[in-house]
Amino acid sequence: MRALPLALMLLLSPTLALAHGTHDLGTFAYGAAHPLGGLDHVLAMLAVGLLAAQTGGRALWAMPLAFVGAMLAGGALGFVGVTVPAVEPMILASIVILGVLAALATRLPLAATLPMIAVFGLAHGWAHGAEGPATGMALYAAGFALATAALHAAGIAMGRSLSALTTRSLGGAAAVAGLALALV
Repeated sequence: MRALPLALMLLLSPTLALAHGTHDLGTFAYGAAHPLGGLDHVLAMLAVGLLAAQTGGRALWAMPLAFVGAMLAGGALGFVGVTVPAVEPMILASIVILGVLAALATRLPLAATLPMIAVFGLAHGWAHGAEGPATGMALYAAGFALATAALHAAGIAMGRSLSALTTRSLGGAAAVAGLALALV
């Protein structure tokens, strides 16, 4: 139950807009703030954790690792100016799809889930990298990777400490919020 206040704090944070603004300082703090500054990123990353907790076993580390690893690769692509099409729709799709999977307590094989999670991580990372600083990218990337891992851990903690019904409800809420963000 300790994870619930953290989740509520994150969900009720004052920034409901997407996190994709500009950051002029290449610092760890700016990197950590980027994924925490937008509901789109927070919801997707918490949903990865919820799904990992529901799946259990190797998924507890494999799903977050796939997301963070691909996110760092996507961040590098965005930083160097490689164009990745449909990033924003992919970010919004990640919230809806991961939320639905958690809401339905779907346990797909890791061989199917990990590539999907990696594609979503790449899209989120590209947004971080494309809008990151001109200098200091290493510190910035370390910040957004650590903040992302912390959000995954919060989702796992919620998924492991809350009832199955509550966890599924949180997944459903994430999916509905993702649809709402898509309409904004």
